[in-house]
Amino acid sequence: MAIEQGPPTADNPWPVALLGAKIRDWIDRLGTAWVEGEITQWNVAGGNVYGKLKDVEVDATVSFSIWSSVRSRVPADLKQGDRVVAAVKPNYWVKGGSLTMQVVEMKHVGLGDLLERLERLRRTLAAEGLFDPSRKRRLPFLPHRIGLITGKDSDAEKDVKRNAQLRWPQVAFRTVHTAVQGERAVGEVTAAIVELDADPTVDVIIVARGGGDFQNLLGFSDEGLVRTAAAATTPIVSAIGHEADRPILDEVADLRASTPTDAAKRVVPDVAEELANVRQARARLGLRLSHVLAVEADRIAALRSRPALASTAWLVDTRAEEVARDLSRARELVDRRLERSHADVGHLTARLRSLSPRDTLRRGYAIVQTTDGGVVRGSDDLDGATPVHVTLGAGTATGTLEPDGPGPDGSGA
Repeated sequence: MAIEQGPPTADNPWPVALLGAKIRDWIDRLGTAWVEGEITQWNVAGGNVYGKLKDVEVDATVSFSIWSSVRSRVPADLKQGDRVVAAVKPNYWVKGGSLTMQVVEMKHVGLGDLLERLERLRRTLAAEGLFDPSRKRRLPFLPHRIGLITGKDSDAEKDVKRNAQLRWPQVAFRTVHTAVQGERAVGEVTAAIVELDADPTVDVIIVARGGGDFQNLLGFSDEGLVRTAAAATTPIVSAIGHEADRPILDEVADLRASTPTDAAKRVVPDVAEELANVRQARARLGLRLSHVLAVEADRIAALRSRPALASTAWLVDTRAEEVARDLSRARELVDRRLERSHADVGHLTARLRSLSPRDTLRRGYAIVQTTDGGVVRGSDDLDGATPVHVTLGAGTATGTLEPDGPGPDGSGA
């Protein structure tokens, strides 16, 4: 029966088969395209492979199939988690109404391409200072709780816990199990870092994985995961590879450990070793203190053996003679000073006596004073009969004076 291919309307709709045929024809015209992604599913059935390919940067997935006739031409070691480039031809199955990508050719992404991309990311992060040693935080000397991010029941988890508890039995862990490879690894590890960093009881975070090939470790070079680790405030230890593997997380982490065992040894101090160090330090301190005390005791003994300290008599005798000489000299100086002072007093006394009014009175003069204490110098100082007080050379007298004219020099008498 011929299928009418006119424009579809509500009155003249297309059959489903016609729509499917048109979709198939349109998809067939797309031809073959090379795509890149990560294998997230790889199932073999009847010699054919059915899988899924995920974009390496955004959340986008397509299904693919590899027929048995093509499988012999693809690498035999392809598996889930591998990063590949594939030549795919879109194929729409009309009967089932499904779209799948038929793989014509598939191969691992060239190592050179991956390394170039990682190197560009390294340069970008380095330019931002995320690799700068000055921003790396010091690990706590004795972490009370360690945050551990690792695969469930993995050898890495056992190695970290066993070696840490052998070194310090009291250490505690908060473990977050995540995928450590494949499409879920980046998201789960990133979320685990955020979760443990927000826990105030966690002193340090260890991200542990027991090594692996280069492609299995690519998730630990994811830009989002690396930036989350750089932004964390809790110190982070990267223990996800061996010496030959250097994911970018190693560069950003505050400490890179070559293995999970190495991480445990570098994060947790050895209790036996620390106790031995304490004993050695105490022994060295005791020896040093004993040496200092012995040296000081010898120094004191040497000082005490000197003549100045061995016998004090000579010092007292010497000082006694000096004191006697100084005392004799002082007495002599005092006597001389007193003699000069006595002589000076005699001279001053004689001068004072020569100027004294009393000596003048002894020569026959007298001092006449009125009763109010005024000195009578002439008859003008008298107002009629005036009571007076007379001071003589020996004794005093009182009486009354009257003016009797001027004296010999014309003044009143």
